Amino acid sequence: MLSVESLRRIEDILVNRISKILRRRPWLMIVPYRVYRFFRPKYSMGAVGVLFNAQGQVLLVEHAFHPHTPWGLPGGWSDRHEHPEKTVERELREELQIDVTAQQVIMIGIVYQNHLDVAILCKAQDASVGQLSYELLDYGWFAPDDMPPVLPFHRDAIRHAATLLKVQPTDEKTYSP
Repeated sequence: MLSVESLRRIEDILVNRISKILRRRPWLMIVPYRVYRFFRPKYSMGAVGVLFNAQGQVLLVEHAFHPHTPWGLPGGWSDRHEHPEKTVERELREELQIDVTAQQVIMIGIVYQNHLDVAILCKAQDASVGQLSYELLDYGWFAPDDMPPVLPFHRDAIRHAATLLKVQPTDEKTYSP
């Protein structure tokens, strides 16, 4: 009988292998995506959270199943009849074990065909990241002017949130490709 820890290790290995395969062959996501879309409403909606730490850095996550742009804001798809604020609070709790409070909607945009994304400024009493879900490979705190490549919608949401919070660019560069 396998222990919970052994199952977690197996899960991590499988997710990492699948992620590497998808990065080499992103076209493999076409069929699962179309099957998923077939059973979803005509328009789907998701929410992403913009969370800054005390140093003015924004939280980004590396998604296992986003082969083209793996780094981005944490978040996910809304459940049926779920408000975007509740979506982002649930997703950050499930994926990163961070309890956040949704503060304000920053931006709304169509990121993918027939998919509406809502970027929400979040606040956390304790921004310590716990165990990552299987959907994520890594996370990091980045200065808004020194991030890995992200979707334009995510980049614009981060810039807008930084302006709202008056986060100043840092002189030190932490990210290097």
